[in-house]
Amino acid sequence: MKGKIFRNNLLVGILIMVLCALLFAFVLFRYYQDRAFDQLDAEAAAIAAGTELSGETYLDALDGQDRVTWVDTDGTVLYDSEADPAEMQNHLDREEIAEAMEKGQGESSRWSETLLEYNLYSALRLDDGSVIRVSCTQSSVLALLLRLVWPVLIILAVAVLLCVLLSYRLARQIVKPINEIDLDHPMVDRKYSELRPLVDRIREQNRTIRGQMEELTRKQQEFSALTDNMCEGFLLLDDDMHVLSGNAAALRVLGRDRELQDLRRDCVFPAAVTAAEEALTGTRSEAVQELEDGVWQIIADPIEINDQVAGAAMLLVDVTEQEQRERLRREFSANVSHELKTPLTSISGFAELISQGMVSQEKTQEFAGDIYREARRLLGLVDDIIRLSRLDEGAVFETETVDLYDLCAEFIADLAPAAEGRNVTISQEGSHVSVTGARQLLGDLVFNLLDNAVQYNRDGGSVTVETGTADGHPFITVSDTGTGIPYGEQSRVFERFYRGDKSRSRQGGGTGLGLSIVKHAAQYHHADVALSSVPDEGTTVTVTF
Repeated sequence: MKGKIFRNNLLVGILIMVLCALLFAFVLFRYYQDRAFDQLDAEAAAIAAGTELSGETYLDALDGQDRVTWVDTDGTVLYDSEADPAEMQNHLDREEIAEAMEKGQGESSRWSETLLEYNLYSALRLDDGSVIRVSCTQSSVLALLLRLVWPVLIILAVAVLLCVLLSYRLARQIVKPINEIDLDHPMVDRKYSELRPLVDRIREQNRTIRGQMEELTRKQQEFSALTDNMCEGFLLLDDDMHVLSGNAAALRVLGRDRELQDLRRDCVFPAAVTAAEEALTGTRSEAVQELEDGVWQIIADPIEINDQVAGAAMLLVDVTEQEQRERLRREFSANVSHELKTPLTSISGFAELISQGMVSQEKTQEFAGDIYREARRLLGLVDDIIRLSRLDEGAVFETETVDLYDLCAEFIADLAPAAEGRNVTISQEGSHVSVTGARQLLGDLVFNLLDNAVQYNRDGGSVTVETGTADGHPFITVSDTGTGIPYGEQSRVFERFYRGDKSRSRQGGGTGLGLSIVKHAAQYHHADVALSSVPDEGTTVTVTF
């Protein structure tokens, strides 16, 4: 700004000086022209008087610097002091001649052959109608300027120097108060009241900018709080697949501890790059990427501005649990189909043999017993599946205060005949302790623990049930002296339809869902289940509430 003010002031000063020089030269030129015309008029009057008295003899006797021409009434040149009259053209059309013949006197001026000289003419009509014309040559304005060039240049140089100094000083004085304005807290000096509108505007702009910055900061904080606390990954890409914004989850998943700036270059998973490329063509894209720590669904949507794709928004959703549930559902469906098919096949086979009379009277009762056992097994399987389905669906059960010691005693009595048939002794230890929960689920939990302890026990073995409190938490412990569980299978025994000893489980009528029901019943009551087992020595399961 200071440079512009300086240049403008300097140019204005130079322009004024040039114009003044031209004006001076023009005024001087006009002054000398008027003086020259006055002199020519006087000289023409004197020569006209002499010519009327002595004719051409007077003209020949003249010895002056100015040119004298005598023109007849028809325009023919009778005499000229510098040229042969016979070779000169008719002068009737000359401005000063025509004016003199008409008015008695005439004046005119014309450029000479060069632009540096200017001819002045004064004509006077004689009594006989002829015209005496006197002319002189005067320097033009340009010639006058050329004669004054050195003085003018010296004056211009001095004036330019003064203009430079004054312009620089003026520019500094104009810009200084503007530069001294505190943009954060603008104030107006009384000496520069002209700056008040500017300062008021800056103050208003500051208020507006502060408000906008606070709003942007708040929105940025809200956006950051939202995205940073999302389990899902979020990325915002431009049309060149540069990462404009992204939360920690997306950078961790796609970058894998690498700085993520360009998705094509930095992303370690091709599925994400492919999805982004499809989104940038204007098409919504979805893909699934299986990683070491889970399965992620990648969703990429195009971002359009003025009907043009300007970028893409990418969302990464952890679908590991969903995939696991889907896998478990498929496995559960397959296992259910298999488990239901086995007893149904047996029942169908026995019934077909009986219906076709292929079984003797003595074997009919035995086959009927087999059908009954398979049907009971089938009913038990269906009941267990219904229980698990209700737990999976988040069913709510009526709660009450349940004494764990009495509950265990109740199921010990129910399983006593089965234990006697296996020659297994069940004993109860501990104290009375109560919990608030669903009696039906707690009963299923205790029954399945006891039933497994009896079914997987050896002949002559024992089962010990203990209830009590440890560190203020009620617990149930069921220990047996059975075959135990191999170490490699202990982490899977709570899976649905998983059996450690499949042959013995099927012979005992087990469904493979007992410990799964125990796990879900414990989860419903926010209890922990701990299992410890030593092969060929026994198994202990503890449920802590």
